[in-house]
Amino acid sequence: MELGTYIVEDNATIRANLVEALQELAGVRTLGWAETENEAKAWLSAHRGGWHLLIVDLFLKQGSGLGVLEACHQRDRDQRVVVLSNYATSDVRRRCAQLGADAVFDKSNEIDALVEFCLAMGGQAPG
Repeated sequence: MELGTYIVEDNATIRANLVEALQELAGVRTLGWAETENEAKAWLSAHRGGWHLLIVDLFLKQGSGLGVLEACHQRDRDQRVVVLSNYATSDVRRRCAQLGADAVFDKSNEIDALVEFCLAMGGQAPG
């Protein structure tokens, strides 16, 4: 299964590298991206059932990834939301879980775990 994925990340270099890596390693199809909380909320509102995975950074050009998490609280059962951040502390992980995140990954050392998460969502075995 190809995962329709929307990315909320304001750093163009990180976003481009993430898109390339996830397409190559996990069969992820990028549906689009947002750099701000408001852009992400508008896209989510217009595409309620049209995605499988949402990847959210916490610090954005405007607003916060926490606001994006709140906006997708009423998503479909098969839709997953993960946070990808440089600030994946235990407190941040706990807060993201409270807001409905399915997982939190650290940008600096958990990209492989994100790829494995995507592969598992797609029904593929890592490897």
